[in-house]
Amino acid sequence: MSVIDIKTKLEAPVGDVWRAWTDPEALTKWFSPHANIEPRLGGAYELFFDPTNHEHQCTRGCRITRFEPEARLSFSWRGPDELHHVMDPCEPQTHVHVSLKEGGAGTEVAIVHDGWGEGEDWKAAREWHQRAWEQVARSLERHFNEEEARA
Repeated sequence: MSVIDIKTKLEAPVGDVWRAWTDPEALTKWFSPHANIEPRLGGAYELFFDPTNHEHQCTRGCRITRFEPEARLSFSWRGPDELHHVMDPCEPQTHVHVSLKEGGAGTEVAIVHDGWGEGEDWKAAREWHQRAWEQVARSLERHFNEEEARA
């Protein structure tokens, strides 16, 4: 099954965009209400979409698998609760790769999600994540546009 590949351009320095993905406090401003991120190879990359319940709607147990400051970040990924039966028992789990590249006055961001299996359940999981990553990219754009407007 094909990868999910989302691209966006932000009017922000690459260092600020890197922090938005790797600093838990910065990430909670645009992606998830609570995060446990250990910004190093092998560190945790756990997002909690229900901060009152760290067992529900989260990426608990996910780890950073590539860490190249201000350039590349990869981490394993768990599906939401409704896709748990498809995605979470699999080894290896699916992976998300975030690439940053300075481009003119801003930063080009590529989000690639791979490791999809075959079958109807996997197709539904991939379609769900396609929509979700598009929303994540829009949220990141809004985050930096709002910061620019405040400056």
